[in-house]
Amino acid sequence: MSAASTARSTIELERAWWRRTFAIFRRPAEVFRALRDEDDRTGARAEPMLLIAWLAGIAAVLASAVGVNPMDGHVTGGGTYDSIDGLTFTVWTFLAGGAYGFFAYWLLGGAIQLGVRAAGSEAPYRRARHVLVFAAAPIALSLLAIWPVRLAIYGSQVFKSGGADTGTGNAIFGGVEAAFGLWSLALLLLGVRIVYRWSWSRSLGALAFAVLMLALFTAIPFVF
Repeated sequence: MSAASTARSTIELERAWWRRTFAIFRRPAEVFRALRDEDDRTGARAEPMLLIAWLAGIAAVLASAVGVNPMDGHVTGGGTYDSIDGLTFTVWTFLAGGAYGFFAYWLLGGAIQLGVRAAGSEAPYRRARHVLVFAAAPIALSLLAIWPVRLAIYGSQVFKSGGADTGTGNAIFGGVEAAFGLWSLALLLLGVRIVYRWSWSRSLGALAFAVLMLALFTAIPFVF
């Protein structure tokens, strides 16, 4: 195959994976079957996966920031909102989201790999990571679907304790975020079932083992 033909083939694969990235919300089984059947030696799905991981990471950072309330004076070191400006917070969120996505990709991907290995799979670690990323697409979507509305209504009060979003509003948005999280978990179970060609029970067992390994890893600092 000529260099030009190879380049065209790579571009076509990249476009196909961008289409599949959006199709994960409507035809997830089709996307996971493609994930199973292709090796991706060309890295055609690298950019869509990076986008999903980064957006999901930002969504996780913002969700955690609601609990930490980073714009409170005692957190920022000052007594007023002026101690941290919106631009600084935005840049921090963007960079922290990338870090969250990176560590989740390797850590949670590793836990899933341990789970599928325990269930009898000999597939490479890369496959588990790729299943994880595409299953996280609803969390990435939640950043675009929920947060613009939440910030438009409450503004910076979202990240301050006792803000205007306290109470029912916060509970509603929290419930919607939880629904997106459950959607991702459902996709993860479906992805494991399809990619590894397993039954529902075997797939669920693999993920249960992954959760156990992750819990043990999290408990290490408390043990030692």
